[in-house]
Parts: sequence; structure tokens; C-alpha cells
Amino acid sequence: MPQIQLDIDNEVGLHARPAALFVQAANKFQSSITVQNGETLADAKSILEVLTLGAGKGASIVIRAEGEDAAQALQALQELIAGNFGEGA
Repeated sequence: MPQIQLDIDNEVGLHARPAALFVQAANKFQSSITVQNGETLADAKSILEVLTLGAGKGASIVIRAEGEDAAQALQALQELIAGNFGEGA
């Protein structure tokens, strides 16, 4: 199962608006996608589960995807996070 590790750099972390954008992006793909912060694992397509990760600024998360479009899903989520959720640096 392909995976990537990314650091959350935006001020509010993976909460509220960034979490909603993350879940919206994940839901564009058919693959099963999970995101992990420490020992906590969440379905990347569930806003409630993503919010329970508690991934604040500086958190290092692991995103895993399994399915036909797994590589594209990981790339899209990586670009979203690298682009600071569209909020500028």
C-alpha cells in the first residue's frame, strides 16, 4: 500500500477549514485512504475522524491509499498540504 509522510505547517493544523478541504480532496478518489497522526488512525474521507486526529501545526502525518487511483490520491493530498491548503505561506 503506497504511503507518504507529510508535515502540517499551517497555523491551525488539520482542523476546521483545512480538514474540510482535505476530506473533500480525498472523496474525489475511489481508493481507500487513511491518515495517521501518532497512534491515531482515521478514514481520510470522514471529517469527524480527521478532526479526531488532533494534527496541529508541526504534526507529521502518514497518508496511505489503496486502490486503482491511489498514486493520484496521494499526489493530490500532498499538493494540498504543500500548498498550505490554499492559505499562502
